[in-house]
Amino acid sequence: MTDARRPAVAGRFYPGDPRKLATEVAEYLTGAAAGEPCLGLMAPHAGYMYSGACAGAVYARVRVPARAIVMSPNHTGRGVRGAVWPGGPWQLPGGAVDVDDDLRTALLAASPLLTGDRRAHESEHSLEVQLPFLRARRADVRIVALTLAGLSRDDCLALGKAVASVVRGHDDVLLCASSDMSHYVPAKVAAERDKLALDRMVALDPAGLYDVVERNDISMCGFIPATVMLAAAVELGATSAQVVRYTNSGEVSGDYDAVVGYAGVLVSNG
Repeated sequence: MTDARRPAVAGRFYPGDPRKLATEVAEYLTGAAAGEPCLGLMAPHAGYMYSGACAGAVYARVRVPARAIVMSPNHTGRGVRGAVWPGGPWQLPGGAVDVDDDLRTALLAASPLLTGDRRAHESEHSLEVQLPFLRARRADVRIVALTLAGLSRDDCLALGKAVASVVRGHDDVLLCASSDMSHYVPAKVAAERDKLALDRMVALDPAGLYDVVERNDISMCGFIPATVMLAAAVELGATSAQVVRYTNSGEVSGDYDAVVGYAGVLVSNG
């Protein structure tokens, strides 16, 4: 499969051994039931030892439908601003996650902000680490992978509307945003700043989320995909959002002087 996307961070951010990966993800999903239908979610993307429990708390609550649009930031700086993975399946330890070609084609046609691009995806970890959770919740899930960077607030809102226009009328698509919260600040500072952003998410205010992150210099690396996800969900009739879990890296490392914050958010219309 020459056009497949090979794992970039297996063995580092999560176990590279298929059995160990399945066991670890299952532990993070402890207590998961059938789940509830949701329009969208935000989950963190650090190494699983730090953020896996937070991500698991989110995915344990969700009924994952047949398809997911997974949106991540671009940590590498490679590729275009709105990069859609144009190739084949995403390989993972234990099996691949397929791409939904019809949904990808529709998204590319719906927004001039999106372009097929491999470079933005090839070494990006933040989208990849979501996939073992999606696969664990639904083995046959198909995805469209978007890596987003450098978008203005108006760009994010326009892209959210475009995503919603493609998804509207389908109940088999989940919108997933990948983001960590504040980076390398004291835990108290992280909690205070992150609450400003999370309050805007709970208020279903995508423009406010973008603005509060910019205005307060919150180092929320995935605020662009989170804004797009939230804007799309609002267009699709979202009525509520909730923070499922908030934590930070100090809970694992013991260092509360320079933490990374992690949050899990669900957005629904029921």
